Amino acid sequence: MRILYAATPDIAVPSLKLIAGKFTICGVLTNPDRIRARGNKVLFSPVKQAALDLGLPVIQPERLLGEARDAVSALSPDILVTFAYGRLFGPKFLSLFPIGGINVHPSLLPQLRGSSPIQSAILTGLHKTGVTIQEIALDMDTGNILMQKEVVLYGTETTESLIGSVSVIGADMLVEVLEDISKGTTSPIVQDGARATYCGKIEKENRKIDWDKDAETLSSEIRAFYPWPKSVTTFKTRNLMITYALPVPESQLRVDSDPSLRPVPGTVLHDTSKNGLIVLCGRGGLLVSRLQLETKKEMDWKSFLHGNADILGAELA
Repeated sequence: MRILYAATPDIAVPSLKLIAGKFTICGVLTNPDRIRARGNKVLFSPVKQAALDLGLPVIQPERLLGEARDAVSALSPDILVTFAYGRLFGPKFLSLFPIGGINVHPSLLPQLRGSSPIQSAILTGLHKTGVTIQEIALDMDTGNILMQKEVVLYGTETTESLIGSVSVIGADMLVEVLEDISKGTTSPIVQDGARATYCGKIEKENRKIDWDKDAETLSSEIRAFYPWPKSVTTFKTRNLMITYALPVPESQLRVDSDPSLRPVPGTVLHDTSKNGLIVLCGRGGLLVSRLQLETKKEMDWKSFLHGNADILGAELA
Protein backbone atom coordinates (compact mmCIF):
# COMPACT_ATOMS: atom_id res chain seq x y z
CA MET A 1 0.00 0.00 0.00
CA ARG A 2 1.06 3.54 -0.73
CA ILE A 3 0.11 5.66 2.27
CA LEU A 4 -0.58 9.40 2.39
CA TYR A 5 -0.10 10.42 6.03
CA ALA A 6 -2.04 13.53 7.11
CA ALA A 7 -1.16 15.01 10.50
CA THR A 8 0.22 18.11 12.18
CA PRO A 9 1.11 18.10 15.94
CA ASP A 10 3.59 16.23 18.16
CA ILE A 11 1.09 13.52 19.04
CA ALA A 12 1.23 12.20 15.47
CA VAL A 13 5.03 12.00 15.14
CA PRO A 14 5.56 8.54 16.74
CA SER A 15 3.00 7.04 14.33
CA LEU A 16 4.73 8.59 11.33
CA LYS A 17 8.13 7.31 12.39
CA LEU A 18 6.85 3.80 13.13
CA ILE A 19 4.84 3.23 9.97
CA ALA A 20 7.60 4.78 7.82
CA GLY A 21 9.81 1.87 8.82
CA LYS A 22 7.21 -0.74 7.94
CA PHE A 23 5.17 0.61 5.00
CA THR A 24 5.52 2.83 1.96
CA ILE A 25 4.60 6.45 2.69
CA CYS A 26 4.25 8.27 -0.61
CA GLY A 27 3.77 11.68 0.99
CA VAL A 28 2.88 13.66 4.11
CA LEU A 29 0.05 16.19 4.26
CA THR A 30 0.38 18.78 7.01
CA ASN A 31 -0.66 22.34 7.82
CA PRO A 32 1.16 25.34 6.31
CA ASP A 33 4.16 26.81 8.13
CA ARG A 34 3.53 29.49 10.72
CA ILE A 35 5.49 32.68 11.33
CA ARG A 36 6.51 33.42 14.90
CA ALA A 37 5.73 37.03 15.74
CA ARG A 38 8.98 37.49 17.65
CA GLY A 39 11.90 37.28 15.25
CA ASN A 40 9.71 36.57 12.22
CA LYS A 41 10.93 32.95 12.29
CA VAL A 42 9.28 30.27 10.14
CA LEU A 43 7.92 27.42 12.24
CA PHE A 44 7.38 23.95 10.76
CA SER A 45 4.74 21.64 12.20
CA PRO A 46 6.26 18.76 14.22
CA VAL A 47 5.02 16.32 11.58
CA LYS A 48 6.63 18.29 8.75
CA GLN A 49 9.97 18.30 10.54
CA ALA A 50 9.74 14.56 11.13
CA ALA A 51 8.79 13.97 7.48
CA LEU A 52 11.76 16.00 6.26
CA ASP A 53 14.05 14.06 8.58
CA LEU A 54 12.73 10.87 7.00
CA GLY A 55 13.16 12.23 3.48
CA LEU A 56 9.44 12.13 2.68
CA PRO A 57 7.60 14.49 0.27
CA VAL A 58 5.54 17.13 2.09
CA ILE A 59 2.36 18.86 0.89
CA GLN A 60 1.04 21.93 2.78
CA PRO A 61 -2.06 23.36 1.10
CA GLU A 62 -4.06 26.17 2.64
CA ARG A 63 -7.24 24.40 1.53
CA LEU A 64 -8.00 20.94 0.18
CA LEU A 65 -9.27 22.14 -3.19
CA GLY A 66 -8.40 21.27 -6.80
CA GLU A 67 -4.69 22.13 -6.68
CA ALA A 68 -4.21 20.16 -3.46
CA ARG A 69 -6.12 17.19 -4.87
CA ASP A 70 -3.93 17.24 -7.99
CA ALA A 71 -0.78 17.22 -5.85
CA VAL A 72 -2.08 14.27 -3.83
CA SER A 73 -3.24 12.39 -6.92
CA ALA A 74 0.25 12.71 -8.45
CA LEU A 75 1.60 10.65 -5.53
CA SER A 76 -0.70 7.71 -6.45
CA PRO A 77 -1.78 6.92 -2.87
CA ASP A 78 -3.83 3.86 -2.00
CA ILE A 79 -4.93 4.81 1.50
CA LEU A 80 -5.21 7.93 3.65
CA VAL A 81 -3.97 7.71 7.25
CA THR A 82 -4.73 10.65 9.53
CA PHE A 83 -3.89 11.62 13.11
CA ALA A 84 -4.87 15.11 14.31
CA TYR A 85 -4.53 16.74 10.90
CA GLY A 86 -7.02 19.41 11.94
CA ARG A 87 -9.29 19.58 8.89
CA LEU A 88 -12.28 17.70 7.50
CA PHE A 89 -12.03 15.75 4.25
CA GLY A 90 -14.67 16.13 1.56
CA PRO A 91 -15.95 13.41 -0.81
CA LYS A 92 -13.79 14.59 -3.74
CA PHE A 93 -10.64 14.36 -1.64
CA LEU A 94 -11.52 10.96 -0.17
CA SER A 95 -12.23 9.60 -3.66
CA LEU A 96 -8.47 9.82 -4.36
CA PHE A 97 -7.84 6.77 -2.16
CA PRO A 98 -8.91 3.38 -3.58
CA ILE A 99 -8.71 1.68 -0.17
CA GLY A 100 -10.29 4.62 1.68
CA GLY A 101 -8.93 6.18 4.86
CA ILE A 102 -8.38 5.51 8.54
CA ASN A 103 -8.02 7.91 11.45
CA VAL A 104 -6.41 7.68 14.89
CA HIS A 105 -8.66 9.30 17.52
CA PRO A 106 -7.54 9.55 21.19
CA SER A 107 -10.79 8.52 22.88
CA LEU A 108 -13.06 5.51 23.17
CA LEU A 109 -15.42 6.43 20.35
CA PRO A 110 -18.28 7.19 20.22
CA GLN A 111 -17.24 8.92 23.44
CA LEU A 112 -15.68 12.38 23.03
CA ARG A 113 -16.11 12.94 19.33
CA GLY A 114 -14.55 16.28 18.40
CA SER A 115 -11.39 18.34 18.57
CA SER A 116 -10.29 18.09 22.23
CA PRO A 117 -10.75 14.49 23.42
CA ILE A 118 -7.58 14.38 25.55
CA GLN A 119 -8.25 17.64 27.38
CA SER A 120 -11.92 16.79 27.78
CA ALA A 121 -11.20 13.37 29.29
CA ILE A 122 -9.25 15.14 32.03
CA LEU A 123 -11.71 18.03 32.38
CA THR A 124 -14.68 15.72 32.91
CA GLY A 125 -12.85 13.52 35.40
CA LEU A 126 -13.11 10.29 33.43
CA HIS A 127 -11.56 7.19 34.98
CA LYS A 128 -10.58 5.83 31.59
CA THR A 129 -10.16 6.97 28.02
CA GLY A 130 -8.40 5.31 25.12
CA VAL A 131 -7.42 5.27 21.47
CA THR A 132 -9.61 4.32 18.54
CA ILE A 133 -8.63 3.51 14.95
CA GLN A 134 -11.65 4.22 12.80
CA GLU A 135 -12.54 4.34 9.14
CA ILE A 136 -12.83 7.92 7.88
CA ALA A 137 -16.41 8.99 7.25
CA LEU A 138 -17.81 12.25 5.91
CA ASP A 139 -19.28 13.11 9.32
CA MET A 140 -16.54 13.72 11.89
CA ASP A 141 -15.54 10.75 14.06
CA THR A 142 -18.50 8.59 12.99
CA GLY A 143 -16.61 5.94 10.99
CA ASN A 144 -16.61 2.24 11.74
CA ILE A 145 -14.25 1.16 14.52
CA LEU A 146 -11.31 -1.06 13.51
CA MET A 147 -9.51 -1.23 16.87
CA GLN A 148 -9.76 0.23 20.37
CA LYS A 149 -7.57 0.15 23.46
CA GLU A 150 -8.36 1.57 26.90
CA VAL A 151 -6.11 3.89 28.90
CA VAL A 152 -6.70 4.10 32.66
CA LEU A 153 -6.75 7.61 34.16
CA TYR A 154 -5.60 8.18 37.74
CA GLY A 155 -6.55 11.83 38.24
CA THR A 156 -2.93 13.00 38.06
CA GLU A 157 -2.44 13.21 34.29
CA THR A 158 -1.85 16.41 32.37
CA THR A 159 -2.67 16.84 28.70
CA GLU A 160 1.07 16.73 28.03
CA SER A 161 1.61 13.41 29.82
CA LEU A 162 -1.52 11.84 28.33
CA ILE A 163 -0.46 12.89 24.82
CA GLY A 164 2.83 11.12 25.42
CA SER A 165 1.02 7.91 26.37
CA VAL A 166 -1.60 7.80 23.64
CA SER A 167 0.85 8.80 20.91
CA VAL A 168 2.86 5.62 21.53
CA ILE A 169 -0.22 3.43 21.95
CA GLY A 170 -1.76 4.86 18.77
CA ALA A 171 1.39 4.20 16.76
CA ASP A 172 1.45 0.51 17.71
CA MET A 173 -2.27 0.17 16.99
CA LEU A 174 -1.88 1.84 13.62
CA VAL A 175 0.72 -0.69 12.52
CA GLU A 176 -1.58 -3.56 13.54
CA VAL A 177 -4.55 -2.11 11.66
CA LEU A 178 -2.53 -1.40 8.50
CA GLU A 179 -1.26 -4.97 8.55
CA ASP A 180 -4.86 -6.22 8.89
CA ILE A 181 -5.95 -4.02 5.99
CA SER A 182 -3.13 -5.34 3.81
CA LYS A 183 -4.24 -8.91 4.62
CA GLY A 184 -7.95 -8.14 4.26
CA THR A 185 -8.67 -9.30 7.81
CA THR A 186 -10.28 -6.21 9.39
CA SER A 187 -13.61 -6.54 11.25
CA PRO A 188 -15.25 -3.08 11.31
CA ILE A 189 -17.72 -2.32 14.09
CA VAL A 190 -20.45 0.27 13.54
CA GLN A 191 -20.49 3.03 16.17
CA ASP A 192 -23.54 3.37 18.40
CA GLY A 193 -24.52 6.97 17.76
CA ALA A 194 -26.94 6.93 20.70
CA ARG A 195 -23.93 6.68 23.05
CA ALA A 196 -22.01 9.55 21.44
CA THR A 197 -20.64 12.44 23.48
CA TYR A 198 -18.92 15.50 22.05
CA CYS A 199 -16.12 17.93 22.91
CA GLY A 200 -15.36 21.33 21.46
CA LYS A 201 -12.27 23.41 20.90
CA ILE A 202 -10.30 24.59 23.94
CA GLU A 203 -10.02 28.38 23.89
CA LYS A 204 -7.52 30.62 25.65
CA GLU A 205 -10.42 32.36 27.39
CA ASN A 206 -11.17 29.12 29.27
CA ARG A 207 -7.99 29.33 31.34
CA LYS A 208 -9.00 31.89 34.01
CA ILE A 209 -9.16 30.22 37.44
CA ASP A 210 -12.39 30.69 39.38
CA TRP A 211 -11.38 30.02 42.98
CA ASP A 212 -15.03 29.64 44.03
CA LYS A 213 -15.08 26.26 42.28
CA ASP A 214 -14.27 23.08 44.18
CA ALA A 215 -10.69 21.83 44.29
CA GLU A 216 -11.26 18.71 42.20
CA THR A 217 -12.73 20.73 39.35
CA LEU A 218 -9.87 23.23 39.44
CA SER A 219 -7.25 20.47 39.52
CA SER A 220 -8.87 18.93 36.43
CA GLU A 221 -8.82 22.28 34.63
CA ILE A 222 -5.20 23.00 35.53
CA ARG A 223 -4.04 19.58 34.38
CA ALA A 224 -6.15 19.69 31.21
CA PHE A 225 -4.84 23.13 30.26
CA TYR A 226 -1.19 22.13 30.53
CA PRO A 227 0.87 22.80 28.44
CA TRP A 228 -1.72 25.07 26.74
CA PRO A 229 -3.33 27.46 27.44
CA LYS A 230 -2.17 27.16 31.12
CA SER A 231 -4.59 28.06 33.90
CA VAL A 232 -4.04 31.62 35.10
CA THR A 233 -4.78 33.70 38.20
CA THR A 234 -3.56 37.09 39.41
CA PHE A 235 -0.83 37.69 42.00
CA LYS A 236 0.17 41.29 42.79
CA THR A 237 -1.50 42.51 39.55
CA ARG A 238 0.56 40.06 37.46
CA ASN A 239 -0.59 36.92 35.69
CA LEU A 240 0.43 33.78 37.55
CA MET A 241 0.08 30.45 35.75
CA ILE A 242 -0.66 27.43 37.92
CA THR A 243 0.79 24.53 35.94
CA TYR A 244 0.26 21.58 38.27
CA ALA A 245 -1.99 21.13 41.28
CA LEU A 246 -3.86 18.30 43.00
CA PRO A 247 -6.91 18.56 45.28
CA VAL A 248 -6.73 18.56 49.07
CA PRO A 249 -9.89 17.44 50.93
CA GLU A 250 -11.64 19.96 53.14
CA SER A 251 -10.95 17.76 56.19
CA GLN A 252 -7.19 18.16 55.72
CA LEU A 253 -7.21 21.97 55.64
CA ARG A 254 -6.20 23.99 58.69
CA VAL A 255 -8.91 26.63 58.45
CA ASP A 256 -11.46 27.86 60.96
CA SER A 257 -14.75 25.95 60.81
CA ASP A 258 -16.63 29.22 61.40
CA PRO A 259 -17.63 30.47 57.92
CA SER A 260 -17.25 34.09 59.07
CA LEU A 261 -13.59 33.44 59.95
CA ARG A 262 -12.76 31.32 56.93
CA PRO A 263 -10.37 32.99 54.44
CA VAL A 264 -11.83 33.80 51.03
CA PRO A 265 -11.31 31.33 48.15
CA GLY A 266 -8.00 32.02 46.44
CA THR A 267 -6.14 32.64 49.70
CA VAL A 268 -2.71 31.01 49.91
CA LEU A 269 -2.54 29.42 53.35
CA HIS A 270 0.52 29.89 55.55
CA ASP A 271 0.68 26.19 56.48
CA THR A 272 2.57 24.93 53.41
CA SER A 273 2.92 21.18 53.13
CA LYS A 274 6.08 19.35 52.18
CA ASN A 275 4.76 19.06 48.63
CA GLY A 276 3.41 22.45 47.68
CA LEU A 277 1.52 25.65 48.40
CA ILE A 278 -2.08 25.22 49.56
CA VAL A 279 -4.67 27.54 48.02
CA LEU A 280 -8.18 27.62 49.46
CA CYS A 281 -11.01 26.89 47.01
CA GLY A 282 -14.79 27.09 47.22
CA ARG A 283 -14.61 23.57 48.62
CA GLY A 284 -11.32 21.96 49.59
CA GLY A 285 -7.92 23.26 48.63
CA LEU A 286 -5.35 22.95 45.88
CA LEU A 287 -1.86 21.63 46.50
CA VAL A 288 0.11 23.69 43.98
CA SER A 289 3.49 22.23 43.07
CA ARG A 290 4.42 24.15 39.89
CA LEU A 291 3.91 27.82 38.97
CA GLN A 292 4.98 30.35 36.38
CA LEU A 293 4.87 34.10 36.83
CA GLU A 294 4.34 35.96 33.56
CA THR A 295 7.58 36.66 31.65
CA LYS A 296 9.36 34.16 33.96
CA LYS A 297 10.24 30.48 33.62
CA GLU A 298 8.06 27.75 35.07
CA MET A 299 9.42 26.48 38.40
CA ASP A 300 8.64 24.24 41.35
CA TRP A 301 6.87 25.75 44.34
CA LYS A 302 9.95 25.89 46.58
CA SER A 303 11.95 27.84 44.01
CA PHE A 304 9.01 30.17 43.50
CA LEU A 305 8.63 30.74 47.23
CA HIS A 306 12.29 31.74 47.60
CA GLY A 307 11.73 34.78 45.40
CA ASN A 308 8.08 35.42 46.27
CA ALA A 309 7.66 34.70 49.98
CA ASP A 310 4.84 37.24 50.16
CA ILE A 311 2.57 34.83 48.29
CA LEU A 312 1.84 33.21 51.67
CA GLY A 313 -1.39 34.74 52.90
CA ALA A 314 -1.99 36.50 49.58
CA GLU A 315 -5.39 36.45 47.91
CA LEU A 316 -5.11 35.25 44.32
CA ALA A 317 -7.80 36.61 42.03
